[in-house]
Amino acid sequence: MRLDERGLERWGDRIGSTVRAPVVIALEGRLGAGKSVLARAIGHGAGVDVPMPSPSYNLLLRYPAPDQVDVLHIDLYRIGSTDELWELGWSQLGEGNEIVLVEWAERAGGFMPDDHWIIGLTVPDEEPLLRDIEVRRVGHPPELPPFPMSVSVG
Repeated sequence: MRLDERGLERWGDRIGSTVRAPVVIALEGRLGAGKSVLARAIGHGAGVDVPMPSPSYNLLLRYPAPDQVDVLHIDLYRIGSTDELWELGWSQLGEGNEIVLVEWAERAGGFMPDDHWIIGLTVPDEEPLLRDIEVRRVGHPPELPPFPMSVSVG
């Protein structure tokens, strides 16, 4: 599927408002691919009503949302090794009523939970304002809503 930024935000909003917690969603793609845009949209859809800056320097930011749900936004770009995951409380992630969003999840190696989604974002060379999106299910995470039926460009 290919979406522009507004389409990506709409789909993220739908994910946040409909997905059943606990859920872990890995966000993959190069710098500037839209991982943080999608994470903020998911948080907004879940009811987070404060700004959600990129957690690049904090590594993990937790946001309360309605219905006793927490949205965790994690950025693993700066970790040096998987040993650092445990300092984040990695073994407990996704056990509570949480929507866990992990940017640069590939840096977690084999330590991602058994049940999670992987959303890969790429910027097509011929259409730099669009994002190609690949969604992969690992194990049995809760369902995600389908992509928007219409894609607006521009």
